[in-house]
Amino acid sequence: MNEQIRAREVRLVGPEGEQVGIVPLERALQLAADVDLDLVEVAPMARPPVCKLMDFGKYKYESALKAREARRNQQQTVIKEMKLRPKIDPHDYETKKGHVVRFLKAGDKVKVTIMFRGREQSRPELGYRLLRRLESEISDLGYVEAAPKQDGRNMIMVLAPHRATRAAASAARSGSSRERESGAGAPPAGGTSPRSAGSAGTAGE
Repeated sequence: MNEQIRAREVRLVGPEGEQVGIVPLERALQLAADVDLDLVEVAPMARPPVCKLMDFGKYKYESALKAREARRNQQQTVIKEMKLRPKIDPHDYETKKGHVVRFLKAGDKVKVTIMFRGREQSRPELGYRLLRRLESEISDLGYVEAAPKQDGRNMIMVLAPHRATRAAASAARSGSSRERESGAGAPPAGGTSPRSAGSAGTAGE
């Protein structure tokens, strides 16, 4: 940046992104000083290096804000697990499916495990059909990220929420967070301040 640049000439870009062209370094530094901006190398490996006129302090500040916002919006991947038996009864199946739906709506992935016992191990198609049924019934919320696969006495499938489902979950979390922050300093519903309460008592007397 500025006097730290060692190239004899640079390809200069103006503060609004306009192409100035190739100019001697001294000329580029003078132009930067004339408009009270910094000369910053943005492509040091180019020949000649590309430099831009900018307010470097403001640039660093805005970059830090963007990075902070990106970290805030970055969704940590959470994998929930749901275990089923190949001969699960209808009521239990609906309960387990409800949990899967809730996990997907929260933006989480779900590892669905079918557990085989005894003779059930010779009937893997039972587990496969159950997983495919579940896949079709939650298709509006998620999709199969990892297809059903036999793993010893278990069969495993991984479901992931659709992008729209994740976005809705993220928006819901952000809204809840804002409501908590805005409500932290609010008085209780129906409450009155001590001053107003005292005034009311005086008026009644």
